[in-house]
Amino acid sequence: MSNETFDYQYVTLRLVPSVLREEFLNVGVVMYSQEGDFLQGAFHLDEERARAFAPGVDTESVRMSLESLCTLARDGGAPGTPRMDKLGPRFGWISAPRSTILQPGPIHGGRASDLAATLQRLLDTLVVPPKAN
Repeated sequence: MSNETFDYQYVTLRLVPSVLREEFLNVGVVMYSQEGDFLQGAFHLDEERARAFAPGVDTESVRMSLESLCTLARDGGAPGTPRMDKLGPRFGWISAPRSTILQPGPIHGGRASDLAATLQRLLDTLVVPPKAN
């Protein structure tokens, strides 16, 4: 059993319905590790919560955009996105600031031995709303 750990970086993906208001709802995470040869995204779009946050938001379009970003992260290409074969430039494109309804948050980092489990932990911590007791 290996105890190897890898440095990683991640960004949250934010639903920003009005750029002027600067309000957002975390809806996904993209995580990158050069050492671990890892770039994947995951998302959780609670449509009811999104509509309460941003009445009139087209949740189907948001879901399709999140799916495209996760496909780009994993495979290097998705409809409507540039084709990038190397992980570093791909993460750079995903994490670059933009003025659209989906925006990346700031880049954060960490170290982990199980990158896929860490991505899921980040999603559960930063995106999935806590269950009411």
